[in-house]
Amino acid sequence: MKSPIIHENVKFDSIVGGGQAIGQLASGKKIFAWGVLPGEVANVRQTKKKSSYVEGVAVEIITPSNERIKPKDYSSYLSTSPWQIMNFEAEQHYKAALIEEAFELHNIVLPEAIDVFSDKKIFGYRNKIEFSWYSDMVADGNDTLDLAFFKRGSKGKIVVDGTSLAHPIINQAAGQVRDILRERQVSARLLKTLLVRCNQDGKAVAQLYVRDEDFTPLDEMALDKTDLSGFELIYSNPKSPASVITKRLQQWGDKTLNDKILGVPFSYAVEGFFQINLPVYEQALKDMRGWVENSLNVAGPTSTLARSYTQPKEANHETASTAPVIDLYSGVGSIGLTIGGDDLTLVEVNEHAVREMERNIKALGKNARAVLAASEVALDFITSEATIIVDPPRAGLHEAVIKRLLEVRPRRIIYLSCNPVTQARDTAHLAQSYGIRAHRGYNFFPRTPHIEHLVVLDLIDGL
Repeated sequence: MKSPIIHENVKFDSIVGGGQAIGQLASGKKIFAWGVLPGEVANVRQTKKKSSYVEGVAVEIITPSNERIKPKDYSSYLSTSPWQIMNFEAEQHYKAALIEEAFELHNIVLPEAIDVFSDKKIFGYRNKIEFSWYSDMVADGNDTLDLAFFKRGSKGKIVVDGTSLAHPIINQAAGQVRDILRERQVSARLLKTLLVRCNQDGKAVAQLYVRDEDFTPLDEMALDKTDLSGFELIYSNPKSPASVITKRLQQWGDKTLNDKILGVPFSYAVEGFFQINLPVYEQALKDMRGWVENSLNVAGPTSTLARSYTQPKEANHETASTAPVIDLYSGVGSIGLTIGGDDLTLVEVNEHAVREMERNIKALGKNARAVLAASEVALDFITSEATIIVDPPRAGLHEAVIKRLLEVRPRRIIYLSCNPVTQARDTAHLAQSYGIRAHRGYNFFPRTPHIEHLVVLDLIDGL
């Protein structure tokens, strides 16, 4: 085995969009590293080499930043939440700065200082965790069995009992499933992953993904002694690296989860599309709802990209007029069905999400239409009189969607994004007809580099 390459005494200057710190080697190459903060000098183990840059993980901090703190999950934080090494004030600052930089890349100056909302709950907020497995041969010839996460920057794994990001019931239930499998002396070679999800009331359901279609079901008396409300054993095709459902081998207990979002009840499956941090998501929906309810009273900005952040006046829920709402990339419909009003169309490409969406539409008695289609092939639903809500994947809006928006020019576009870089790119394309009415960041995933950002775009007066 080759000895690892260690770059010594590297000074790091700033944090880039992916969440790593960036520095420069003596050779002039850029180096991107995890586990190090701006202003620090560190020794870094190289994990990847390209022609113009290298990547790595800090192995020793020579000069620490005053923003550095001890990570709560010392052995595994790099796998799950690499920003555990900075204090929370620094995290909020860097997230705002990354949003600003993303828009500046496209020559967009956001009209106001960036506010990143947080409920300040930085641990225990995740309602869903997917664990891997790890086994090692011991003296008696049997394998150990442990929960694990993949090590960042390598193909190895790190053994864990859980993560501080998760609701405590998730770690507890995961350990109980592990112990049942240990009792049976199951090796990690037979397993793929363990997915555990809980609702806000602490009801937990687990799915164990296995590689063998003949895997023996778990003993139900043992499951009765866990804190799980439901459990599924799932055969997942071993030819696929992902944990996908090929065949359900065992179902036990109540497998459906239920939550309320702004008072609206939703039911969903463990593997279904649903938000990870509901309290912060609810704040984003509250902010978006004001712009939906006031969508017929659009006073667009007078210049393309200069309008101060102003929250709309609170609408009268009994008398507020709303335009038709088109919710693209709608998942299970948790945005549209919560704030979308009485004339709602939801477009989603994933058939499993649409099935959950249709179940929720029926349960809620909503006047809503669910459309199973990719947003870029459902363009006829985008009309000039509609308010458009988009929450696309990290790749951003499809170019056909942008083209359609510029052709029919709806009055308002409400754009929630998990990737400010692609959101900024899309906003720049739309800038020929739209200006920024409001914007706000949301810290859905504390202790990680991930950021959500809302932009409200209004049609420019006179165009």
